[in-house]
Amino acid sequence: MVHETSDELLIQYHFEFADGRSWQHRVDPGGGTAEPSEELPYWTRLGFQQCGHCPLREADSPYCPFAVALVKPVEVLAQMPSFEEVAVRVVWRGRDIRQRTSLQRAFGSLLGALGATSGCPHTRLLKAMAWFHLPFSGTDETLYRVFGTYLLGQYLRQQRGLKADWTLDELREVYRNLRLVNLGMTARLRAAAVEDSGPNGMILLDLLAADTLYSLDQYEGELDRFFEAFFE
Repeated sequence: MVHETSDELLIQYHFEFADGRSWQHRVDPGGGTAEPSEELPYWTRLGFQQCGHCPLREADSPYCPFAVALVKPVEVLAQMPSFEEVAVRVVWRGRDIRQRTSLQRAFGSLLGALGATSGCPHTRLLKAMAWFHLPFSGTDETLYRVFGTYLLGQYLRQQRGLKADWTLDELREVYRNLRLVNLGMTARLRAAAVEDSGPNGMILLDLLAADTLYSLDQYEGELDRFFEAFFE
């Protein structure tokens, strides 16, 4: 188990805005969000716009873990319109990835990593994907990573004598729940009256989740062309 917290083990997002300001945020793939305190805004309370399918109880978890993970990004990023162009640099696993894109898309990429590592019960199976985070991934890349991660997880379960789900039924359930989480977090951010980059980043995540769920329910060979050698 990794216990170090060196920069090499953190996903580092650097934002450069058109007015010359800059901001950076680091994501620990191992988890470890800040401890809740009285300083947290009201919209992070578990009972505020709580997702209907959330298994957490206020008595045990007074704050929404996903919302807590969003506090700092929302403070900085959600005061600007989603269409604003921003230069983003992501340093991770010895790679330096740079992209000039809309704040909405940049925020969506960061939210994907934050959600997977936040401690939300419905995103916990995505945590393995966070260790191999791919910024600004498209639909095909996301589908490949989802399938690959889940099936490898099932193989590792089988190696340990546990029941494996080779039909992907449980993965479909994960993504149905994930869509509800994304929609719930969008409602939470909108109710908190933040600018549109926050909610729109969540909507972008939900579109990816919707595409993935559709492919799980009605796979139409989207990835077949990459696996021709396996069909020979």
